[in-house]
Amino acid sequence: MDDWSLALRLARRELRGGLKGFRIFLACLVLGVGAIAAVGSLSRAITTGLAEDARAILGGDVSVRLSQRPANEQERAFFDAAGEVSLAVDLHAMARPVDGDGRSIVELKAIDGNYPLYGELVTDPPLTPPALFGRRNGLWGLAVDPNLLARLGVEVGARLKIGEALFQVRAAIVREPDRVGGTRGFAFGPRVLLSTEALPETGLVTLGSLIRYFYRLRLGEGRSAASWISDLNAAFPDAGWRVRDMSNSAPGLERLIGRLTLFMTLVGLTALLVGGVGVGNAVRSYLEGKATIIATLKCLGAPIRLIFRTYLAQILILAGVGIALGLALGALAPFAAAVALADLLPVSARPALYPEPLALAAAFGLLTALAFSIWPVARACEVPAGSLFRSLVAPVGRWPRRNYVALTGLAALALAALAVAAAEERRFALWFVLGAAAALATFWLAGLGVTALARRVHGTRHPGLRLALANLHRPGAPTASVVLSLGLGLTVLVAIAMIEGNLGRMVNESLLEEAPGFYFIDIQADQIADFRALAEGTEGVRRVHNVPILRGRVVAIDGVPARQAVVAPDAQWVLRGDRGITWSALPPENNKIVAGRWWPADYSGTPLISLDAEIANGFGIGIGDTLTVNILGREISGEIANLRQIDWATLGINFVIMFSPGVLEQAPQTHLATVYAEPEVELALETAILDRFANVSSIRVKEALETIGGIIADIGLAVRLVASVTLVAGALVLAGAIAAGHRRRVYDSVVLKVLGATRRNLAAAFLMEYGLLGLITAAIAGVLGTAAAAAVMIWIMDIDWVFLPGVVATTALLCAALTIAVGFAGTW
Repeated sequence: MDDWSLALRLARRELRGGLKGFRIFLACLVLGVGAIAAVGSLSRAITTGLAEDARAILGGDVSVRLSQRPANEQERAFFDAAGEVSLAVDLHAMARPVDGDGRSIVELKAIDGNYPLYGELVTDPPLTPPALFGRRNGLWGLAVDPNLLARLGVEVGARLKIGEALFQVRAAIVREPDRVGGTRGFAFGPRVLLSTEALPETGLVTLGSLIRYFYRLRLGEGRSAASWISDLNAAFPDAGWRVRDMSNSAPGLERLIGRLTLFMTLVGLTALLVGGVGVGNAVRSYLEGKATIIATLKCLGAPIRLIFRTYLAQILILAGVGIALGLALGALAPFAAAVALADLLPVSARPALYPEPLALAAAFGLLTALAFSIWPVARACEVPAGSLFRSLVAPVGRWPRRNYVALTGLAALALAALAVAAAEERRFALWFVLGAAAALATFWLAGLGVTALARRVHGTRHPGLRLALANLHRPGAPTASVVLSLGLGLTVLVAIAMIEGNLGRMVNESLLEEAPGFYFIDIQADQIADFRALAEGTEGVRRVHNVPILRGRVVAIDGVPARQAVVAPDAQWVLRGDRGITWSALPPENNKIVAGRWWPADYSGTPLISLDAEIANGFGIGIGDTLTVNILGREISGEIANLRQIDWATLGINFVIMFSPGVLEQAPQTHLATVYAEPEVELALETAILDRFANVSSIRVKEALETIGGIIADIGLAVRLVASVTLVAGALVLAGAIAAGHRRRVYDSVVLKVLGATRRNLAAAFLMEYGLLGLITAAIAGVLGTAAAAAVMIWIMDIDWVFLPGVVATTALLCAALTIAVGFAGTW
């Protein structure tokens, strides 16, 4: 009979005894596979919804965006010839109730009668566009974000002043179809919709105002977006617009979803790896229970190959069960999430069964099971029959044959290769794989070190403590596997808590001390002198700083078109949209020149550029290279004269790109100003400035920092909740290790009771053992997590780092409580 046929027959017979000993094995696989399958399926459901709603999200078949200027007659005629066109104008403004004292910065969006070309604008109450935005009793209508009503303390029907015009709130916005595709990366305030007919009355549209014009097109029959865009760029090569079609309707959201998917998939894979330790423990424990059977088979002449195949077949069958259960849970996740997260998701998810993420999760589960099972199976098969009969009192540890070691290594390499190949950001995934391997090795060695240290401790008089220490280093002790499994999850939690705590401290303490009280934006060039006079004349104002600002887009890097240039991932954000551009005769106060020299104060030659040093490094350029920026449809190339190190933490006015004088002075521009004032005069100052200059908007830095602090806290909580999956996997490994050593503990307990030990003595000894194991693991995780957090803060974020002892103390208590609870519950 063929070896595999006989092996499967024997495996089937043994499996009739049930799943005893494999519950932890199954739980570890279900947790890891289910997490990966759920993340992949939910991501696919969201991206599918994004693709199916692409036209509504984009606002048309094609979207053309211009900054600071509308399309001219020739450009608009080209748009109109292609099909139906809708115009939306996006800018910042201040809104305040006529019958109240509140005020708020808002994201103003003026729309024409063709809006929306796709999708539906839903408001409460539901109104037709004429009733919603038309003039009634001398007032134009508004639809506003419900948050604005709460912020200003008003209701539908209230009158608001925006700029120099009065409006009436007619409805609250329930759904804005193109909100995701047409919004700014960071919203300064709630959304307000009005008609393009009403916009001129606000007085906000002036030469140089920071305004974005969106032209959305519904193309005629038989016209493809790609061909039309090609014709558009050929007809107007220097227009300086940004064009998108349905293939990238919401690039920012797609990047966010991709990164969240990658992060959560890697967290699921980490849980699977930690669970793999539990898989290995469960297999080893199961085979210890089968020692007499394996020994008997060997005595009857069964070859090692047959025994290996028999028990590997059992493992694979049970792994298939665990993987199937995990896939079932993962496949159901999009259906549950679509309901639970309907109000939080920016797009409508399309829950369905997506084979690709499920297949990927199954492959991860199978490779994990193989990588952690082959070794213990092979080792059990290699032990001589006589040694197997003595395994309870004298466990034998030996390496399996080379071919089995090679199979284990091959499974591990395949798992690593799959993790890298399946990730969109493969460089990040590769670093994760290397980091995971290093972490597993570190914690395994740390566990062996704890075992060796416990063996060297002598002279302890307390019998319970002496027994606890002996249990940490006795033959077959699970110390190393428990330290590895719990330590990995705890290290992640310590690092996250340290980073979040340091970021929160920086926002709530350091930045508040150094940051200005306000940013004032959209100050016209002819207003800046009066603005400064008013601000500086207010008692309590310490300093006023202003700079001119335009918007520009980088179109070429050292002569290479920006789309074709090789740019580092951390510098690509500079190319994704328009950037603030300014010029100056003198270097900024809070910047340090790290390469090249600043131009003379009276410089008036060919354009020179000062560039942020980190961005220059990401672009792969330096002193003497060129950068080309499109400003208001005109491409301006400048030679890089110097590189600056910018201290962004001061929250002062900083620019990635600065030009030399004599280039941009005549271009339409506005001014951006910061005001440093005593807290008690800030409200009066803001009121005086906004009453005097209706077109100016203010951003309260304190409120912005509070918002950022809240975002950091929410992100930290979310990341901790996700990362806690690895801690759950560690708890499963701990439970499995206790189950694996159950027979030995029963044996020890009987012997100790015969020698006079009471139930209380045994319970105290076990409590000390688990408490020591938890505290030692927490100490190791605290050191490594703290080191990881310090490295991230200092070398990656370039932010000062402070040790937070409370985080480590909390981790130690958490780990000790977890190990005592799980360990004692399993031993009782």
